[in-house]
Amino acid sequence: MNKKIRIAIVLSKFNENIGKIELESCLSELYNFGLNKNDISIFYVPGALELGVAIYHIIQSQKFNSIIALGAVIRGDTYHFDIVSNEMASAISTLSLNTGIPIANGVLTVDNEQQALLRAKEKGIDCAKVAVEMFNLIKSLY
Repeated sequence: MNKKIRIAIVLSKFNENIGKIELESCLSELYNFGLNKNDISIFYVPGALELGVAIYHIIQSQKFNSIIALGAVIRGDTYHFDIVSNEMASAISTLSLNTGIPIANGVLTVDNEQQALLRAKEKGIDCAKVAVEMFNLIKSLY
């Protein structure tokens, strides 16, 4: 197993203002852990439903050993919110379980933009911690 951490951050561009807050706090926390820019790559996808296929190909590249998914899905007036939220979360969980690569799911699923803004900074920090801690846990097992 590669003993050096390489993190891929995949960011949904939909609700971009929320994602930017998550990304900034996530990067800041990763730097606090001692990572540098060379340890991290950032990828952008149009929306939350595209996260799964992007993460699949990131895993297939074998260049990364921990992944962070960021973005926000905000409830609207239709059932679409439920479909996007459930399918996105299912894809991320399935990819992580099937490959053994930890994926910190930082995609906020909220009722409104205010809820997202209140949670974005902390969610980015939490995802950085998850990515590093899971990498270290897995590394310690092999």
